[in-house]
Amino acid sequence: MTDLKTTAGKIEDLDAKLAESRAPLGEGEPAARTRVTQLLDEGSFVETDALARHRSTDFGREHDRPYTDGVVTGYGTIDGRRVCVFSQDGEIFDGTMGEVYAEKLTKIYDLAIKTGVPVIGIYESTGPRVQEGIVTMAGYARLMARVSQASGLIPQISVIAGNTSGIAAFAPTFADVLIVTQGTALHQAASHVAGAEPETFGGAAAHAESGTAHLVASDDKQALSLVRDVLAYFPANNRAEAPRVDAGSVADFDLNSVIPDTAAQAYDINDVIKAVVDEGSFFELSAEAAQNIVTGFAYIDGRTVGIVANQPLALAGALDSAAAEKAARFVRTCDAFNTPIVEFVDSPGFVPTPEEEKAGLLRRASKFAYAQAEASVGKLTVITRKAIGPAYVFMGAKDLGADLVYAWPTAEIAVTQASQASLAIYGSEEKEEEMDELFLHPYAAAERGLADNVIEPSATRHYLVEGLRLLERKAVAQVPKKHGTV
Repeated sequence: MTDLKTTAGKIEDLDAKLAESRAPLGEGEPAARTRVTQLLDEGSFVETDALARHRSTDFGREHDRPYTDGVVTGYGTIDGRRVCVFSQDGEIFDGTMGEVYAEKLTKIYDLAIKTGVPVIGIYESTGPRVQEGIVTMAGYARLMARVSQASGLIPQISVIAGNTSGIAAFAPTFADVLIVTQGTALHQAASHVAGAEPETFGGAAAHAESGTAHLVASDDKQALSLVRDVLAYFPANNRAEAPRVDAGSVADFDLNSVIPDTAAQAYDINDVIKAVVDEGSFFELSAEAAQNIVTGFAYIDGRTVGIVANQPLALAGALDSAAAEKAARFVRTCDAFNTPIVEFVDSPGFVPTPEEEKAGLLRRASKFAYAQAEASVGKLTVITRKAIGPAYVFMGAKDLGADLVYAWPTAEIAVTQASQASLAIYGSEEKEEEMDELFLHPYAAAERGLADNVIEPSATRHYLVEGLRLLERKAVAQVPKKHGTV
């Protein structure tokens, strides 16, 4: 029997309590803890509040008080970089959150905010612990206040590692990157209320298509690997410079021949991106959502950049409300974390359908224009082919805030398509060919300074590298205001 009157006895008692906290249900190490140790560098995890237990005595619960209270919290390193982390345990009290549980999450967020390090949240929770009453909802309010405060201040990455439902499903979506593991579900509505299986409306595929999930993982191992991969593109916080690595090689691809000779032919914008960035560095986000626009991180000459590009293979690169929202969120993420933005433009404009108008196109697209104008990081635009009408404006126009705009000789920078120009000027489309020659080229924009240079496609990387070097020194005086309302 341990003698608690001696130092040795007290240390033995502590060891016993910590051992119990590592297996609070007495059935080996829980998945929540295993996920943390697999995510972090070996031996780097420092746990906080390991001995926390709930204080509730209602419904006889004073006899069931497992350590950790259902969430593992602490800090450690990923590739040598300090991070804070929490991992919810779906096995304790069915994954519900109580008062002490909420206090632990609030504390780890406060620690991350004070020290300026990223937060990695691994989620598996079915919502509030009903037995503890309204204090659990107050805990969710505090958690949402913290994730809101942290947004744009420190990177946040969420992983859905188990079923996460009810009010617990909202906090993960505040993250800069949300990873959903296949076989899990993330949803607010209970399945018996929704009248459908959670997988159909809250599964990985559903969230990938809607854009809620940035990445989908096949299992825990891949999800945690994706966390490590995407974190490499983020700085520690909003005051740190975007990460740099050693400059990489460039893929062998002939950009001078990528644009087809006929406008009806499409090409894959990914080929252009991968031929310009450091080889193997492009990391696409939200690939399954709004496929007419491509977003992701990459390195150019070792510098982290955010990529936004029209995809001619989908809707001929035309913008719609979903694409605008996807791009707007990504642009704001890049701007928050000092990451220069490179845009590749090939778009005939917005999708002109009643369905798009009813879907809130004007309201949703305005978010994209606002994000572009608001962003103060370095912004470079490359117009590969079409930049027609609204697409010219929204996709990194000089007067919307782009610092450097380059056009390929294949660029068509114009108010409208040639047929519509003929109709507007002459009342018919008979002069379409004449309008094509008059308007659909990059040189009118270059003459007026709306494009800084017309360049050979093969020289694109050179111009981007030099532009990025120059824009390291960019400084913008901010207008004094609380925030915009778009």
